[in-house]
Amino acid sequence: MTAGPAEVRAALAAAHRAEWGVVFGTLVRLTGDWELAEDCAQEAFARALPAWERDGVPDRPGAWLVTTARNRALDVLRRRSTEHGRLAELAAAEAVREPPPPGDERLRLVFTCCHPALPLESRVALTLRAVGGLTTREIARAFLVSEETVSQRVLRAKRKIAAAGIPYRVPPPGARAERLGGVLAVLYLVFTEGYAPSDGSAVRDPLAEEAIRLARLVVAEAPEEPEARGLLALLLLQHSRRAARFGPDGAPITLADQDRGRWDQALVTEGAALARTVATSGGPYALQAAIAARHALAPDAAATDWAAITALYDRLLALRANPVVELNRAVALGMRDGPQAQLDALDALGTPAALARHHALPAVRADALHRLGRTREAARSYRAARDLAPDGATAREYARRIAELG
Repeated sequence: MTAGPAEVRAALAAAHRAEWGVVFGTLVRLTGDWELAEDCAQEAFARALPAWERDGVPDRPGAWLVTTARNRALDVLRRRSTEHGRLAELAAAEAVREPPPPGDERLRLVFTCCHPALPLESRVALTLRAVGGLTTREIARAFLVSEETVSQRVLRAKRKIAAAGIPYRVPPPGARAERLGGVLAVLYLVFTEGYAPSDGSAVRDPLAEEAIRLARLVVAEAPEEPEARGLLALLLLQHSRRAARFGPDGAPITLADQDRGRWDQALVTEGAALARTVATSGGPYALQAAIAARHALAPDAAATDWAAITALYDRLLALRANPVVELNRAVALGMRDGPQAQLDALDALGTPAALARHHALPAVRADALHRLGRTREAARSYRAARDLAPDGATAREYARRIAELG
């Protein structure tokens, strides 16, 4: 039974989101040629539209697309062998008929795209392109760079993979845990660029949602890895607050002042449940997810278990010293023990280079000083935060607080 044009397009769009990585990864595995793999995968999706409108959407769209892309690769490789007499390529063409090895294509693809030999910016671009199926334009728009820049990053990554002989595979058991950390770091970076862009530009929900989708994929393929589940839990819990993070004028709203009724409860429930499954693992993402879950499940800031959150930050710092974590711990300490404890923690932190130009450091100090009744000093710190604000709305929010201090 044939489907209407709208139904076919919807089915094709769904197949693209669900199957692009599988189709592309299969062709990379079979041909070892990343350019050919991408060309054939794109060709398969292009052929799908008229074929599905004529014959109906196949029962297994992914299998149809893989077969079409594989046959296209065979045609190309046969033509090359005829034109150039390259027997090796003909052998490669015949190898395309071999049954696939066990394991999931997307997991192999993720690990290859996130190989540590590749520059970080290339890992991010290649992961979004090869695994997520985003176009060059979409990636460029997400990271506010030119399409040419993205194209060059992807091209350099493909050349590096070929030149260095980076294998297309999931690392062997002994190296898998170490390499998984690199994969998760790339996904967290992608999410962060969507959730809190480093250049202070507007939040980009589609980028954050793509990171969540890829994190779900990694969890589905490696469910035994607690840090993968910890990262997914963390992303879900952070993303659950997106509707309450900014006021109508675009000014950020602190966690304590957010309308928790606007938090996405489905994401909170899923994220908190996932966080519980890794609570005893003690990994960095699991600990951050546990902190996010404590916030998410509290009815308001006053009822939050700040003692537990402070203890979780202590465990996180024991794993990896990080000035941002220390700053967040100072806030938690201030909620648990009062503003003087917060100020003491900030004095101990000092002005690390990573926070020297970040507005959050003077803003947290201003909060503690305000609560201590030291309004003139608080105003001075808020002015410092205002001068470092990443955008106009944030600067106006600090200006409002300065005005309230009189």
